[in-house]
Amino acid sequence: MSPAPMRPAPTRRSLAAVVLCLAAALTGCGHSGGGGTPSASPPATSTGTAAPRITIKGFAFRPAALTVRPGAKITVVNEDDVGHTVTSTGVKTFDTGAVAPGRSATFTAPAKAGDYPYICTFHPNMKGTLTVR
Repeated sequence: MSPAPMRPAPTRRSLAAVVLCLAAALTGCGHSGGGGTPSASPPATSTGTAAPRITIKGFAFRPAALTVRPGAKITVVNEDDVGHTVTSTGVKTFDTGAVAPGRSATFTAPAKAGDYPYICTFHPNMKGTLTVR
């Protein structure tokens, strides 16, 4: 009886591709929240088991207004071709630092209820509001 043919060992690149595909499937990467202008859309609310998420695309925060619970972990995904930040204005309550293109970062929502406006420090015309309640 001859031995079974051996499969080639997976390369780092193929393993990385599998990991990225699994991560995309688990986190819903590539999902963009509806159209319309940010001011016309009601604020997104994070409830249940879905993790709150801010996507940066087209030099805009999506959603531009997000409501979360105190201490919620918020993931920021940069789908643009340049770096961005999510930085609270006024008292610096949160700041992701630079999020490179195609990368993500996480920050914790403040423990105190209130509205927390934020910008991208590289592109101050990008604005959003995090509401904690």
